Amino acid sequence: MKSEVTLRKSLNLSQVVYMGLAWMTPMIYFSIYGIAYENAHGMLTQAYLLAFVAIFFTAYSYGVMSKSFPTSGSAYTYTKKSIHPYLGFLVGWALLLDYFFSPIIACLTFGIYLHAQFPSIPAYVWIIGLNIVLGIVNIIGIKFSANISKLFVWIQILFIAVFCLFLFRNITGDVHPLHPFLLPFSTILAGASMICFSFLGFDTVTTMSEETKNSEKTIPRAIMIIIIAASILYLVPSFLTQLVYPQLTFVNIDSAGFEVVKLVGGAALSSVFITVLILAIFTQGLSSVTSVSRLLFVMGRDSILPKRVFGSLHPKFNTPVTNIVIVSVVSLLALVISLDNAVKFVNFGALTAFFFVNISVIAQKYIKDKQRSPKQTFLYLILPLIGAGFIGYLLSLLDKDALWMGGVWLLAGIVYHLIRKRSARTLTVTSRPIITGSGRPSGSME
Repeated sequence: MKSEVTLRKSLNLSQVVYMGLAWMTPMIYFSIYGIAYENAHGMLTQAYLLAFVAIFFTAYSYGVMSKSFPTSGSAYTYTKKSIHPYLGFLVGWALLLDYFFSPIIACLTFGIYLHAQFPSIPAYVWIIGLNIVLGIVNIIGIKFSANISKLFVWIQILFIAVFCLFLFRNITGDVHPLHPFLLPFSTILAGASMICFSFLGFDTVTTMSEETKNSEKTIPRAIMIIIIAASILYLVPSFLTQLVYPQLTFVNIDSAGFEVVKLVGGAALSSVFITVLILAIFTQGLSSVTSVSRLLFVMGRDSILPKRVFGSLHPKFNTPVTNIVIVSVVSLLALVISLDNAVKFVNFGALTAFFFVNISVIAQKYIKDKQRSPKQTFLYLILPLIGAGFIGYLLSLLDKDALWMGGVWLLAGIVYHLIRKRSARTLTVTSRPIITGSGRPSGSME
């Protein structure tokens, strides 16, 4: 009898953490610096702190659900098993926006930056080249991807540390005080809603549960380590920058991160910046292809998507090769889509999934499992309610284009589900034998 090919458990805690940090990309601090600074009216430290608080509750909920369901489906699995399969499908469908468009963003920004460095080489050459490399590395295996991610994440951390050292050197006895924290809350919240994008990615490690050793303990620990590490990597440079340069103006908001690096470290540091940023984009793309290919595999294995296509693994590499190829093809949308629209898709998909993961904790632990002691009420009702409230409000802050595009995507998912359900019902009816008057199925042999 032929044995079933399964995902190979090979990842340890540190490898999962590096994969999550690679998806999150610490250098994103600089990538969105101008937009974040403008939305927060210069109060980046306060906005990052508030964003951390908002995301922390959702990270906690992911940790709870990953212990209850240590499989590789992330928010899709949690919602499906704790609330309802149909709602789980819709959450998984929305999550595909986040996961599918993340490698598109990586490829797009990779092409933009390298074309700017080497104008004679068209951006599409870099986009296609990155797609091929990401696909090959992911096919070889997740452990290989994790080891590459570890190296490139440390390069990013080292750069941020050097940036902070330059800032610390610039601190004199006459430092500038920080802006008062208790300014209009709406002002800080506006910045926090944008900055939450910097924390997206911690949830992707739940898609690797079936490839992680002792995942019930490893995944929740990894999630918290990722969130805390990211907070330190964002808060420390923003705090020091705010001390030294309380007021900043930029020539170009999109390249504000580069301008800040040049202001702080001069030509020497800014010359290194682009190289490190390109490496960061590569690792983010690598991790995002891993995540979406695993989500597609689980949805295929559950027959939510065609199982023959999405639910198979390569017998040698134990990786979903077909899914990886599909993701690579879809990522070629980077050739035609705008960065702004891609980010809107990601935000809608991620925040929708975050909201329902918080609700799933309440449905599973508080309602189904009836864990309602005072301590359990706090852990499984109050904390996830706070998380859902934060995320729901952030969803309401998305612009009309993001909500419209997300709504159209969900409508397409509903139509697909109805067609699939109708096809399955038709197939069941046509496959049933017709009983004749003699009591024998029609067409049976005497």
